[in-house]
Amino acid sequence: MGVLVNKPAPDFTAAAVLGSGEIVDAYTLSDAIKGKKAVVFFYPLDFTFVCPSELLAFDHRIEEFQKRNVEVIGVSIDSQFSHNAWRNTPVNEGGIGPVRYTLVADTKHEICQAYDVEHQDGVAFRGSFLIDEDGLVRHQVVNDLPLGRNVDEMLRMVDALAFHQEHGEVCPAGWKEGDKGMDASPDGVAAYLSENADKL
Repeated sequence: MGVLVNKPAPDFTAAAVLGSGEIVDAYTLSDAIKGKKAVVFFYPLDFTFVCPSELLAFDHRIEEFQKRNVEVIGVSIDSQFSHNAWRNTPVNEGGIGPVRYTLVADTKHEICQAYDVEHQDGVAFRGSFLIDEDGLVRHQVVNDLPLGRNVDEMLRMVDALAFHQEHGEVCPAGWKEGDKGMDASPDGVAAYLSENADKL
């Protein structure tokens, strides 16, 4: 797997279904996320098994992402028409309902290849990428197909990045919103550990 952290997020233009339900032929990542953070997440296929739980988890937390000015974008190799059909299928029938974020159609597999998350069978691994306001990838995690991701962990990473951007301090293990940060210096480490080592 390639490491994209601290590198520009690969840009793309593709057909998509927006959170409003509108189908567009040319959704461009750099235009959609200009001036904000973004989470781009890949999943194997529409109408499958682990995937709907993840897409619903993102939708259930969409207000939390929006509150933080974060654009959420899902990507799979399905067409925009398959995405639309899945959105129009009720949750109790295996669908995802009208999720409120964009689903991109990577039918040529160019996007999953650019992010280096293509499985040998042609679908995408469960890759998640946090992109900052300058278009740089700041966090990535890639799960194998049977392993559903933790959307709350992505929110924690969004908060940690925002904290670092605002205060200049670094975020120690398990840091969450409201916790103290650490000055990135020997004295800062010593001060933090003297108070918090037992809680780690």
